[in-house]
Amino acid sequence: MITTDRMAAVDANAAALGVPRKQLMESSGNAVAREVRAVADPGATVALVCGRGNNGGDALVAARFLAEYETTVKLLGRPETIRTDIARENWAALGNTEIPAATVTDSRDFDLTGPEGATGDDPDVIVDAMLGSGISGGLREPERTAAEAINASDATVIAVDVPSGIDADTGEPTGKGDGDADTASAPVAVDADRVVTFHDEKPGLAALDAEITVADIGIPAAAERFTGPGDLLGLDRDPDSHKGDNGEVLVVGGGPYAGAPTLSALAALRAGADLVRVVCPESVASEVQGFSPNLIVRALPGDRVGPSHAERVASLAAGTDTVVLGPGLGDGDGTREFVREFLTTYEGRAVVDADALRVVPDVDTDADLICTPHQGELVGMGGETAADPDERAELVGEFAAGLGHTLLVKGAVDVIADGDETRLNRTGNPGMTVGGTGDVLAGTVGALAAVTNPFHAAAVGAYVVGRAGDAAADANGAGLVATDLPDRLPEAMRNE
Repeated sequence: MITTDRMAAVDANAAALGVPRKQLMESSGNAVAREVRAVADPGATVALVCGRGNNGGDALVAARFLAEYETTVKLLGRPETIRTDIARENWAALGNTEIPAATVTDSRDFDLTGPEGATGDDPDVIVDAMLGSGISGGLREPERTAAEAINASDATVIAVDVPSGIDADTGEPTGKGDGDADTASAPVAVDADRVVTFHDEKPGLAALDAEITVADIGIPAAAERFTGPGDLLGLDRDPDSHKGDNGEVLVVGGGPYAGAPTLSALAALRAGADLVRVVCPESVASEVQGFSPNLIVRALPGDRVGPSHAERVASLAAGTDTVVLGPGLGDGDGTREFVREFLTTYEGRAVVDADALRVVPDVDTDADLICTPHQGELVGMGGETAADPDERAELVGEFAAGLGHTLLVKGAVDVIADGDETRLNRTGNPGMTVGGTGDVLAGTVGALAAVTNPFHAAAVGAYVVGRAGDAAADANGAGLVATDLPDRLPEAMRNE
């Protein structure tokens, strides 16, 4: 099964792989026409009720494949308000056929029969293509009146992707309990006899009393298997957000090194976090602070982070969304003991990197961890690797399931797994083997984990840091260094 959000991402990834959305709509419309033929007798009357989005566009395509029936099309709204270019193109293409088509701009004029609102018998088959998946809120006019008319008809009703007014993820009516006066007291949804959905079944469809057909419309497996620009959907800032709403990140590191925690912190800021604090030994605190006035630095006594600091760090972590644990900590016994003590009591979300990784398999923690090892560190944690990306992905998935945490294993092809899902990322380049790029990745994932789930944060983090690295390589060639990456993250995170 696939959620509506994930389906939108896969659609966008398919387009990025060279499969045009127009081609996918043509395939979807053909699938709808096949579903009509499965239930319609020769010469049957078929009414297609179309919205102004891509769901309606699918039915406009279907109409062209149903010339053997008495087919009519009802467009809910004015043609100039059709929302996508490809749906608009298919409305224009329909105009070059003999298929009767009418527009409905007033719900009082809606009629299931005839192109001009003529009265008569109900059609034999109705195609509901008003609203697809990803729609929230109850049905408004004229869709509400159309849904009521469809439900009152004796026709066989075929819904495109999901019945209008039904949440594809839950199977519940959209707008249920939203108290919207414009949708009256009770939500209305199309009661479909059959649903033709695309690529994979949506979770909510199983709750419906309808026959479900899943149509293969030509989306390549790579669109779901690999990260892509579609994975960036939904990460835009809320225009009404306030300071802190987009994440607060605490980077815990430094001692032997000052650059590593600084790179993580700067990356977290560039990846969208509102506030980033760095907790590091006092021996390097002024050096870290000197990199940027945007960083808030909290110094710990001494020149190494150790067990005596666990309580102080836990107190600072309690007010943040994500902790990035490990950059520049070093590998002393005291450092490992600190990591163990901190994770034993911490119950929040943390990105674990570098020398902190070895502790994870042996610690009992309620924290929600995203571990970012390279393949050598993965083996050090007790995992296995392989040269073939698909074989490595299987091994990483099994290890993540046993570990109970999300893994982002860095390599020429990154592997992201949480035991339930596995994804691969192929952005990036050989120049990113330079020191510090892993610290940038940890900070980026930390910022993303403050606003989305761990698996998604890891997948998007790998994708955008690789993108930033590719842009840096284009500009600097073999001279790429880790400090090139943070400033390129905002551009890398744009879904264009």
